[in-house]
Amino acid sequence: MKLNSRAVLLLLISLSSAALTARLGFWQLDRARQKEALQAAVLALGEKPPLQTTELTALSQMPDGLTQQLHRRVSLRGTWLNERTVFLDNRPMDGRTGFFVVTPLQLEGQSALVLVQRGWSPRDASNRSQLQNVPTPSGLVSVSGRLIAAPSKVYEFAGAPLGLIRQNLDLPAFEQELGRPFLPVTVLQLAEAQVGDQPAPDGLLRSWQAPDAGVHKHYGYAFQWFLLSALILGLYVWFQTIRPRKQP
Repeated sequence: MKLNSRAVLLLLISLSSAALTARLGFWQLDRARQKEALQAAVLALGEKPPLQTTELTALSQMPDGLTQQLHRRVSLRGTWLNERTVFLDNRPMDGRTGFFVVTPLQLEGQSALVLVQRGWSPRDASNRSQLQNVPTPSGLVSVSGRLIAAPSKVYEFAGAPLGLIRQNLDLPAFEQELGRPFLPVTVLQLAEAQVGDQPAPDGLLRSWQAPDAGVHKHYGYAFQWFLLSALILGLYVWFQTIRPRKQP
């Protein structure tokens, strides 16, 4: 009687564990489908015509107007605030470590500024504080890019200095620092700015990563859960059925 009760208990535990891990696998597949839908929406948004300066500022007056347009292309006109340029440290690109160059853009005919992540600049290995000269034209420029939430962040210690080189840039804090209003989004610059009809080379690299919702990660997790479910059932069959029959 004890042996039968033990066998029944082991069977229930094995089936419950296999069902739970299989359920987690199906949950990861469902998450993957949700991320695929999100990825498709992002790609569709990126195919829309670029937002112009006036459209961008008009959307900023609506609740969540700009955040709903993230990853959409923009074509803006304005003036660089070069003296407010910030170099974000420890930002890799193409396997090298350097800086993201971030500069506010005063939009043409508007009071608000928009933060532009202009490109990547290499670090001088012999002198950490030595920065590459980034040519920045004065006067009116045209900037093409894509809307993102904010520049990426890295770990930093409390009380980090607020100088030309920084670890991170918090948009509300930067807004208070400059005493000027910012639009609640950042522009990821995709090509060289133009002065009139001519490009204005700045020597910055722009090998930005494409928007990725992380779909493949969920498929990987689902495979692991299904594999664990099959392993539990396989071990149960081996130890409770096949192996006892092979013993004399």
